[in-house]
Amino acid sequence: MGVRKAVKGVAEFLMETVGEVVAEVLLGVLACALVLGLGLGLYLSWSFSPRSTVVGLGVLSLLFAHGGWRTYRDTAEGRRRRGVAAMTTAFSH
Repeated sequence: MGVRKAVKGVAEFLMETVGEVVAEVLLGVLACALVLGLGLGLYLSWSFSPRSTVVGLGVLSLLFAHGGWRTYRDTAEGRRRRGVAAMTTAFSH
């Protein structure tokens, strides 16, 4: 009885470990694809219009900065984030 329980425990451990490895590999591949896609988009954008690329990155940086600022800033008791504050906070997470 104890051997079956031990074998079952080892099998569950191995299945969980293999599942985690597969998930990590898939997430790594997706992350690399995302970085390559962003790099390609940046390259194509820069070749089309460098000024628009700089302006777009500036706006993106402002959105991240505003979202981070609103995230760590204390809100008044009973008030929620609305409008731009909610959008940039969600965007920065």
